[in-house]
Amino acid sequence: MQSVSPMEIGVMMWAGRDSLAGMKALGVRCGQLGIAGEYDLSRAAEAWKADLAREGFSLVTVFCAYIGESYADALTVQQTVGFIPPATRAEREKRTCEVSDFAAAIGVGSIACHAGFVPEDHSDPDYVAVRDMVRRICDYAASNGQNFALETGQEPAVVLLRFFEDVNRPNLRINFDPANMILYGTGDPVEALGVLGKHVESVHAKDGDWPPQDVSGALGTERPLGQGSVGMERFVAKLKEIGYRGTLNIEREVDNQQQRLADIAMAVKLLEKLQGLML
Repeated sequence: MQSVSPMEIGVMMWAGRDSLAGMKALGVRCGQLGIAGEYDLSRAAEAWKADLAREGFSLVTVFCAYIGESYADALTVQQTVGFIPPATRAEREKRTCEVSDFAAAIGVGSIACHAGFVPEDHSDPDYVAVRDMVRRICDYAASNGQNFALETGQEPAVVLLRFFEDVNRPNLRINFDPANMILYGTGDPVEALGVLGKHVESVHAKDGDWPPQDVSGALGTERPLGQGSVGMERFVAKLKEIGYRGTLNIEREVDNQQQRLADIAMAVKLLEKLQGLML
């Protein structure tokens, strides 16, 4: 794959839903690839490798999602997402390793996922189990020459930082999603970026509004880039301040695919404008 430039604009795309040609038509040539839990990886690597070469498209991360996850509200996330639910840990660890192998086969040096709500109590059995699972996945990814990134949002920055220190693996990294900090109500994303900056290897350019205060357990609402509460100019400026050298991967998740693609195209133009203002 071709090399990418620091702060190059990219996109978060999904296998089985998006095409490389379709993403390039939006004005990008790099990004991240999401792999849903149902996606068949058995013969996927060869086709993806050929398609990436043909389109001249570069992937910086392969994301792993899992069967049974739901982001309906905070309680449902806690019960279904990532590594927290005990009943699905073994299956999801195996799937993550399979995604690592797929990523290695197509030449991608980083995998990522949502770990779920990591408990703050280090003696909590779920905390210990997830910490040890993340260590094993880090070691497996390292055997493939990869980093393993956890996405921000479901815990405050200081909690995630302590978890990183406890896992103690050099290839454990962060995919920083500023909107998630807002959607889950876990802190100002620009301040959090200052806390976690040394561990950040990739980011999502995504926007959203805070959860309603009068609805217990509700999540915030995702918005088109520039129309939410993140403050993209502040966020991009902070990335420059901390010396971030990765790509800006636009993520937009709405059911209407036509609207999603239109919002991504608009986000490309917004980021281009912000980059021009900061030159």
